[in-house]
Order: sequence, then structure tokens, then C-alpha cells
Amino acid sequence: MFYSGAVRWDSQLLEPPQGETANLPLFGQDAIVRRFNTPEFKGMTFYEVQAKSIINHVKPNNMGFNWTINPYRGCSHACSYCLAGDTPILMADGRTKPLADIRAGDRIYGTVRDGKYRRYVETTVLDHWSSVKEAYRISLEDGTELVASGDHRFLTNRGWKYVTDSQQGPLTRPHLTLNNELLGTGKLACGPRHGVEYELGYLTGMIRGDANLASYSYQRAGRTNGDVHRFRLALVDMEGVQRTRRFLERQSVQTTEFLFARAAGNRREINAIRTSSLAGVNAIRELVSLPVSPTDDWRKGFLAGIYDAEGSYSRAILRIANGNPAIINLVLDSFAALGFRTVVEFAKGRTPPMHYVRLLGGVVEHLRFFISCDPAITRKRTINGQAIKNKARLRVVRVEPLRLQLPMFDITTGTGDFIANGVVSHNCFARPTHTYLDFDAGRDFETKIVVKVNAVELLARELRKPSWCREHIAMGTNTDNYQRAEGRYRLMRGILRELNAAGNSYSILTKSTLIQRDLDLLVEGAARADVTACFSVGTVDEEVWRKTEPGTPHPLKRLEVLRKLNQAGIPCGILMAPILPGISDSPEQMAATVKAAAAAGAVNITPLVLHLRPGVKEEFLPWLEKEYPELMGDYRKMYRGSNAPKAVAEPIQKAVYALRDRHGPKNGPGHRRPKPQAPAPKPPDPPVVEQMALDFGEEPKRRAPRWASGPVKG
Repeated sequence: MFYSGAVRWDSQLLEPPQGETANLPLFGQDAIVRRFNTPEFKGMTFYEVQAKSIINHVKPNNMGFNWTINPYRGCSHACSYCLAGDTPILMADGRTKPLADIRAGDRIYGTVRDGKYRRYVETTVLDHWSSVKEAYRISLEDGTELVASGDHRFLTNRGWKYVTDSQQGPLTRPHLTLNNELLGTGKLACGPRHGVEYELGYLTGMIRGDANLASYSYQRAGRTNGDVHRFRLALVDMEGVQRTRRFLERQSVQTTEFLFARAAGNRREINAIRTSSLAGVNAIRELVSLPVSPTDDWRKGFLAGIYDAEGSYSRAILRIANGNPAIINLVLDSFAALGFRTVVEFAKGRTPPMHYVRLLGGVVEHLRFFISCDPAITRKRTINGQAIKNKARLRVVRVEPLRLQLPMFDITTGTGDFIANGVVSHNCFARPTHTYLDFDAGRDFETKIVVKVNAVELLARELRKPSWCREHIAMGTNTDNYQRAEGRYRLMRGILRELNAAGNSYSILTKSTLIQRDLDLLVEGAARADVTACFSVGTVDEEVWRKTEPGTPHPLKRLEVLRKLNQAGIPCGILMAPILPGISDSPEQMAATVKAAAAAGAVNITPLVLHLRPGVKEEFLPWLEKEYPELMGDYRKMYRGSNAPKAVAEPIQKAVYALRDRHGPKNGPGHRRPKPQAPAPKPPDPPVVEQMALDFGEEPKRRAPRWASGPVKG
């Protein structure tokens, strides 16, 4: 909804309007508390504060910009969708998780300098968020690929290097070249499919390696039948016991858990599972029989099971021990079939004789084994303290621009770095969070808005400091500077005036059409420096918009403002996000959106399929069940994780790219300022709809998604 001027808040102030203050951390003076009795601000509280500074230095400065201005903390937009990032991050348990799914508090691997080498250490994720930036693909000699912004940094054999050279001024900075090698293990493996074959392999390795499975007879007093049947598995690590019990239950074999040995001295408690039924023992014996032609999934499960049963990992040496030559040969064959190199060592003086299979290749191959085979016992998977000696083939062979903007996820860690797809990645910019103000990052972020009422005064003073070098300033990187509160406080007009007067370049990321209020100032600034903007438009379908975004400006209204910005010489593109499978992804719907964006003069169009992170999914699915109940089954299959499977997402993205190539834009991602042009054909005027309207008209026609005719993979 476009606000033509300030909302008449003074007549809508809730009691008590005067005298209420609050003490917020980070600010010297008490904040003045205000609440307003209007539908669009119902339940919201505004805290007017006197900030100490307004141009914030991004530390570490690898976010794509060094400086930002955020006159507001918190955001009334309360954005519902977060965009996916599929870069695998190495977790502290030796597994991986997509960067988009990382959360504050997660334990992951970082590195520390220790003497001659950097070493892997566990660290905690302190913050996580997303932003939209120009994307580059970095390709390494071993086939590893990474997608990052030009300002991201990776650790190389010659220190930390940016992806690309500086885009501002004559100064250069260290950046990736074809002579650089990145540090780490290289491309992280994919985890195994935990299907029936994997589970049978795991049971075979675990039970043949460390369980007691037997049937025998002896005379027992008072009984005519002396037959005894026994299965028992006892381990110190309950992860292996519990996984075995779970896999047996899936094969209809029930076991009971019991305490096998109490802790004593330095000895830990041992727990176990067992069954004494003839049917159970016979079923287990059948389950762990060796297959004639084992599959790769079975081999991965077998290696995971035998490693949990009899494997060890100490001083960077990974070994599996067993006294049965047949089992040793099966271990060797399984490793070889999966592309691992091994050697066999013999323990002298052991009775019975014991053989050890040692996995070669150092931490690179050890990590590949942990991730691709997925043993259950975390204690045996840790690489904590191991040195990064860079024996992987990680020479940079290509750095190429993708010519589009993509959502990129960032995290802050305790060590200042993390392991992204096997290479050491620099810690990203930590945005100010509401938690610093003793607010939570959830509902408080949406309803408790901190307003830096002295922002313009501070900016004027800071821009005039001799130390200020007029570097580019990115706005809307944390919260939207044109959120609804801006209609009242009007801080952005003063901010833009000061930036223009200083000849400072800047960019604005926003969802609000309120930006057109300041078009005169944007044009003024563009005459002196680089000024750009970006909008989000997921679809122009009228009914879908009413259903999915009833509180946002009409998509055609957003495109109308985009057209005005571009015609005025302000480069502005769109994120076509989120595209909702089965709801807004028909060829006709996507073509209409791309055509409308191209007609409005968008300098770039980037498609993004719906991403449902934890927390958002719990809100989205009940809405879907109410509005589109026929799609619930398909969405539950698709969104088992946060991301739509490739079988769904890739056809949508390719279709939009094809439409974009056919209809526009023609001038790339929008680095160049377009020249003012004759007005493009104006999109049809949207109907007059109040932002908070509840009358949504007729029920939209529902259709089965294009992928609903077959099973969804992923």
C-alpha cells in the first residue's frame, strides 16, 4: 500500500500516550514508547531512541558492502518466506546440513590457527540470515563448485581472498586467481539413502561385528526343552544400540533394552538390547545373511555398522578390526567398490589373531567415509583438532559471473569461519538482532520497532567527517527502510538528502511502493553517484496475490513503481519470489509475470521457488490446508525438508529463464544505469484494494499442479 504522506497518528494514539519510557541496551537514553490505534499497526509498539551512530561498518566486511544504514530495528513487513541456499555445511557431528537450514545455536566446524597449521575445531553458530547479491560460480580442480557473492572470502594457500576484485574506485584487494588453491577437503559427499538395503547392511555389520547371536541346548532343571535362543547387543555408545533396535523394529523384530553393566571407576555404563524368542533370533539370522551381489547402499550400511561395532578413530588413523577373515575380506571389498583405498595390518601376539583394515587418504577420505556411509556413533566421527594440510586438488580453475542476483545465506560463528562444501569460508556479516535489545528474534522482531529518530542529524555529521571516504552504502540489508513506519517518521527523505549532498553512492532493497515518494531524491542522487533499487514480485495473478499476500501492495502497483524508477534512470529489477508450486507456477502465470516485469523495464528477473524453513512451515501448511486442501498431500511429499526437490524447482526455474530470455530484460543484471527512455506500455491499473482488506471476492479456480501425476522425488 502506497502511503502518500504521514499517517495521522496523533489522533490515533492509544492511552497512555505520554510519559511511558523503556530502557533498551545499546542506547544511552530511555526510549519513548508509542502505540497507535490503526489497523495496520495493531499490536505494534514503537520505541523512539537517540542512536549514537547511523552509518554502520559491516564487520567482517564480506557481505558485498562495507557500510549500511538502518534507521529502524525490527520490521513490520514480517516476511514469511526465506530463500534457499543448498551449500552443504560441515556440522560438528560429522554430517552436513544445507546453509539455508542452519540455525543460531547449531554446532558446526570452524578453524583456528595452531602453530604451523590451521586446525578444525567445533564452534557455535551465533546468527543466520539471508540477502540478495550478484552471484559468481567458483569451480575447483576436483570438481567442487561454490556460488558466492563477489565480496565473499575463502581461505587460500596465500591467505584470505575475495571472490572478485573491488568494484569501487582504483583500490584493488586480494581476490581469487587461477594460481590460488583453497584450503580444506574439497567437495563434501552426499549422505546415504536410509532405505531397506542400507538398513540391512548396517544390521549385518553391527550384529556380525559385535553382537551375540546363538541357538544351543543344555539341560535345565524342571524343563524338558533345553533349547536356548539368544540375541544380545551391548555397547557403550547408545547411538549404535538405538539405531540397531530401530532398524530391527522396521523388520518386525522386537527387542528389549536393559542395563548390561553399571559404570565403575573409569569404565562407562553399558546398555544393551536383546531377544530370546526363536522367531526373533531366526529372523535376525536371516536379516544378516550375506547377499550374493551387494548393492552400494548395502555396502555403505555394512561399513557404517561394522565401524560402529569395531571401528576406531584416533590420531587421524581410521581402522576397523575383526578376527574373521571373511568379514575382513567383505570390508575390503566394500571399501574398494566405493572408491576407497585401504591397507590390512596384522596385530602380532593377539589370540585369537586380529586384522585391522586402515582407511588411507587422511581427513579428506575420512570425512568422505563419515558422510557417505553415516555411522551412528558421533564420538567416532570427530575431526576436532586435525590439521588442514591441503592435499586435495583445490586449485581455482574458473570464477564466472552468473549474470543474476541470488539469495545468499550468511552465518556468524564463534571462530569467524566455517566449512562450506569442504573449503574454509570466512565468517559473514552479523546483522544487528533484536536479541541485543533483550527482545526475541521472532514475534518481537515483527511488533516491536525501534526508531532512530535522530538518524538524519547523525548522518549529516558522520558524512562530513574527514575520515569518511564516501564508500557505497547499502540500505534495506537488515530491515526494510521503507516499512510502514516510514510513512509516519519520514526518515528516509532526510537520509537521501544528506547522501545526495555528499555525492555518496547507495542501493535500496525494499518490498514497499513507498519508495516512489522519494523518486525526486533518487533521481537527484543518481545524477551524482550510483543509485540502484530492487523489488520482490512473485506473481501478477490477481487471485493468488489476494490469497497469499493480502497485506502487501498489489504486484502491478509494485511494477508500476519499478517502471517509474527505471524510466527515471534508477536501475531496478525483481525477485520473482516466492513461486508456489501448484499455485503460481503454471506456464501462463509465469509468462504473465515475466512479461509484466519486462514491460515495466525490470533490469533483471530472478526466479525463486518457495522455501519453507522450520517455523515458517508450521504457519504455511495450516494456511494451505484451508485455502488449497487438494495440494496438502503433494506439499507434504515435496517439503520433507525446507527446499522443494530439484524435480520440482529446476523445471520452474528453467521455464522462467526461458521466458526471461524471450521477453527481457536485455541489459543484464543491472550494473549500468539505464538512460531515461520513453514511457513503456503501462501495465493495466490494479483494482483499488486497501492493504488490510478482507473482502477477497470469488474463490480462485484451483488446479492440480503439473507434477501431481507422478511421485515426487526428493
